[in-house]
Amino acid sequence: MSTWFTRRRPLVELPRLKPRSEQPPATRVDLHEIAPELLPYLGQAAYLQLEAFQTLSRVVGEVPDLEARESIGKAAGFALAKHQGLVAEIRRRGDDPAYAMQPFADAIDGFSAITTGADWQETLLAAHLTAGLLDDFFIRLSAGLPGDFGPRAAQLLGLDSGQDEVVRILRDAIAEDPQLASRLAMWGRRLVGDTLLVARSALHLSGNARTDEERTEPIFTELIAAHTRRMDALGLTA
Repeated sequence: MSTWFTRRRPLVELPRLKPRSEQPPATRVDLHEIAPELLPYLGQAAYLQLEAFQTLSRVVGEVPDLEARESIGKAAGFALAKHQGLVAEIRRRGDDPAYAMQPFADAIDGFSAITTGADWQETLLAAHLTAGLLDDFFIRLSAGLPGDFGPRAAQLLGLDSGQDEVVRILRDAIAEDPQLASRLAMWGRRLVGDTLLVARSALHLSGNARTDEERTEPIFTELIAAHTRRMDALGLTA
């Protein structure tokens, strides 16, 4: 299948946060109208968790500090556990996990390629920021799923992911090399556009740009705000 991504791509135009004085009252989004069918939701979410596991596993081999390796390895294990939980939900429906994930494999592999950094610090930051944003998104989107799948998916994706330790490792790296902060801040800003494209690809949209923007703006505004808080926690400027 075709992929959304190439190695070099132009900057992505993001939803923009308006000043507080200009923001309209919060819009209630009917997630049932824009949520995907259940099997594509589970397939995409499962493959993203598998990719997160693979990325963190690669970082383990590049980090020089043994204690940091152990902490990142635990974070990789949490991502794998989430993947296995989503796979179990696919099987619970009587479907084949490989079949459910296959339509998303090329695009997510491409996403992984362009969010792999120049060194382990950049790649670890990418894993932290993209996984956090996409977990937030799929948790929010789970409210539009049928039956009891939504609450189970939200509970599973909301489990501990070991990110507190990842933040500590990144903060320690920045403290040791203060010049790293400006490079990671720029890298973090670049990551968010491509990550939001992954999120947007999961939505069932009408094709009417104005209507779709009205429906999705509250969701993307929340995602960007959460991304900013993650950058702040690292002492980086979003």
